[in-house]
Amino acid sequence: MQQSEFLNVVMPFKDKLFRLAKRLLVSTQEAEDATQEILLKLWSKKKVMDSYNNVEAFAMTMTKNFCLDRLKSKQANNLKLVHSNYAEENSGLQKQLEAKDSVGWVQRIMEELPEQQKLVLQLRDVEEYDFDEISQMLDMQPTAVRVALSRARKAVREKLVQKHRYGIG
Repeated sequence: MQQSEFLNVVMPFKDKLFRLAKRLLVSTQEAEDATQEILLKLWSKKKVMDSYNNVEAFAMTMTKNFCLDRLKSKQANNLKLVHSNYAEENSGLQKQLEAKDSVGWVQRIMEELPEQQKLVLQLRDVEEYDFDEISQMLDMQPTAVRVALSRARKAVREKLVQKHRYGIG
């Protein structure tokens, strides 16, 4: 596989790798490093890449495993906890602040979820993978993926409702 072929295969899902790494590692800098590391690993496997059924799913699985290993390592103590919130640039200042606040709350709530629920929610609702792809990436049964997603969504919904009822706390 030539460099141009590799880029055509890998570049379309590079941002998804970064977003998954960011969700797991929180720090933008760490996520960028992890994404770069995964791209290097993929490049080293370019000769056998044609044998993979779904290169994107393989790369997402590599990213998940790399990030989880990173969190378990002693280097995890050095990870910076930096949250970036996203808001539309065209909306008014008040709407921007509200959107930023809501996104921030959802991100904080997601960070508190069990690892499996956090991954399933990220892959399904943020990255928009289908259940079969997620079950393949996480080595889970599709029904287990649906259950984990349902529980994760319910937990996020309940915490948001609680936050809005009782205010910040």
